[in-house]
Amino acid sequence: MFTHTQRLQFEAKLEKPDPAYARKLEELVGGAYGEMSVMMQYLFQGWNCRMPGKYKDLIMDIATEEIGHVEMLATMVARLLEGAPATTTTKMATNDPAIGAVLGGMDPQQAIVAGGAALPADSNGYPWNGRYAIASGNLLADFYANVAAEAQSRLQTARLGNMTDDPGVKDMLEFNLARDTVHQNQWLAAIEQLREDGLEGVVVPGGLEDEERRQHAQELWHLSDGTESGAGLWTSGPAPDGEHELTVLTSSQPLGDKATVPPPDPKLYATYDGSRGKPKGPVLGTETGVKGKIKDALTPDE
Repeated sequence: MFTHTQRLQFEAKLEKPDPAYARKLEELVGGAYGEMSVMMQYLFQGWNCRMPGKYKDLIMDIATEEIGHVEMLATMVARLLEGAPATTTTKMATNDPAIGAVLGGMDPQQAIVAGGAALPADSNGYPWNGRYAIASGNLLADFYANVAAEAQSRLQTARLGNMTDDPGVKDMLEFNLARDTVHQNQWLAAIEQLREDGLEGVVVPGGLEDEERRQHAQELWHLSDGTESGAGLWTSGPAPDGEHELTVLTSSQPLGDKATVPPPDPKLYATYDGSRGKPKGPVLGTETGVKGKIKDALTPDE
């Protein structure tokens, strides 16, 4: 159950409307690293968390806060659009809201679709996409993703802060910067807590050291023409996971055969000269079950 408080988490006041900046601010609403993304990401991580207790509670606390961030930004966008699209550029722009929006630098859809308000979209008007949200069920993988999401959000917020002189907008963005800071630190601390509790290690997923081909889990393959990749901590000494010893391989060689593909199913109409013979196995749309295996065994190769 969720409840709603009408007061904003932080004030979204401004000195004067700015339709062009409203469009820029949409990136923090519905962009790939906007507040809608982290809101949905954390909500689904929390709802899907298999362990009641501190981890689930942490995720849900931050997720619920992010709902408030979306509301705060959407309110600011609407206030930035107040009176838009009014412009004195041309009489046509004054009489036609769509043209006025274009000339004013705002997203026309903010006027045409949203009635002068925020959209669940980025600064180019591209709708928010559920694929932006990451909720894998593995808390270590998710917390790594959360650190990256907050880092990108903080970076974009800092950039947007340099694109306005409005003190009210700056105040709100400075609040957002602070919250992005604490959330990065909290997710980083949660990663350490997972290790302290013995639930996860460093690499996702853990517990596969005996299954992986260990000889390939330690080397940096030097494959570019840069000359300094071997100068960092990632090429020598113990790996952060404590399970591997980092090295650099300066003369990497391919381990596989030539990259050839099997003959195509004729029903797919791929251009083919017959040089690799006829296709084998089930045709497209069939299943290789017991009957298929028996049929293949009884059917001689042509």
